[in-house]
Amino acid sequence: MAVRLPRPRRFDVYVALGGLLGGLLLWALGLATRPRTEVYVLLPGRWPVLLPLLVMAGCELLRRTAPRTALLTGTAAIVLDVFTQGNLVTILMYTDLMYAAVLYGSPASAHRIPRITGLLSVAGTVVPFAVWREPEALLIGVVTGVVAFGPAATGLIVRTHRDAAEAARLRAEQTALLAEMDRAQAVTAERARMARELHDMVANHLSAIAVHSTAALSLDGPGTSREALGVIRENSVEGLAEMRRLIGILRDDSGDAEPVAAPTLDGLGALVEGARANGLAVTLDAAEVAVPAPVALAAYRIVQESLTNVLKHAVPGRVTVRLGLHEGVLAVRVTSPYGDRAGPTAPGSGAGLVGMRERAALLDGSFEAGPEDSPGGRVWTVRATLPVSDPVEGDTA
Repeated sequence: MAVRLPRPRRFDVYVALGGLLGGLLLWALGLATRPRTEVYVLLPGRWPVLLPLLVMAGCELLRRTAPRTALLTGTAAIVLDVFTQGNLVTILMYTDLMYAAVLYGSPASAHRIPRITGLLSVAGTVVPFAVWREPEALLIGVVTGVVAFGPAATGLIVRTHRDAAEAARLRAEQTALLAEMDRAQAVTAERARMARELHDMVANHLSAIAVHSTAALSLDGPGTSREALGVIRENSVEGLAEMRRLIGILRDDSGDAEPVAAPTLDGLGALVEGARANGLAVTLDAAEVAVPAPVALAAYRIVQESLTNVLKHAVPGRVTVRLGLHEGVLAVRVTSPYGDRAGPTAPGSGAGLVGMRERAALLDGSFEAGPEDSPGGRVWTVRATLPVSDPVEGDTA
């Protein structure tokens, strides 16, 4: 099966054509590198010089597409040229083949060729001088170094700089890609955070509005309707304030609203009072503890969302909220009656449990929610444990 050589590059065609024309010009002028009387000239005359020249020009066509084949063939041609009167262009094209073999060849060849040519240059200097004891014998090593080792070493230097530049370019592209990935992850994380904040801040008030507006529409009593409208107005005002706080977080320099401090555990009392105003029988059992702001915010939001779910889904009964700090972990527990109900009193998005679980996971904590048995009957329990790395006060059971 015939081996099809790759198509030469345009620049290589120009190099081969230029070398061939230059060599033919020297040949036509009768310029040779050695006189025909020299002892090494085994093929005297003008015509034998053309064969190495033609072969070397053909090798130049493969200097980049098949550098190893070009160098091996060119080496045979340069050896043949030694036994003729020689042509300077043939030697110059061989130096280019040596340079191209290192620059465009395989990484192994790029390091192997300079070592081999270096050893040949040293051997060509030492051995002839040791045998003939003539200073002129040193020129063999010098010529070998100029023709072989010099171009190979130059090719290795150029390739090293080229590889370093390519590696730097790849590192820059990787850095840009990683920066883009970090930016996308940051945007995704921020969107998730704002989604949790929006859900936790507004859903509680809107759920209360939906529940009491339903009650006002279903009952004909003026007193009941007026009471429901009062609760609706209170939750509307608080929901609007929470929405303005969210806008303040998004646009600190908008001038629409000043950012309000994030809620802490000190606000649990007001949160429970608001739940009682919405008709829930809530009991708060929380010791006074000082925890980092992220832990306090997560605990507050988990309690807030739990009370919102109770308002929408739970059957009437006692709701208990407990918080305690023990062994560096803040434990949050919310229980409410669990039983059959026709349906939720207000529509839900289903994102409440997901948001609570995400808040706990962001602090390397745990979260679980589900029905369980208790001495008072079947209850729905929400549990969250939030690690506290550096509690401000001592642990409180």
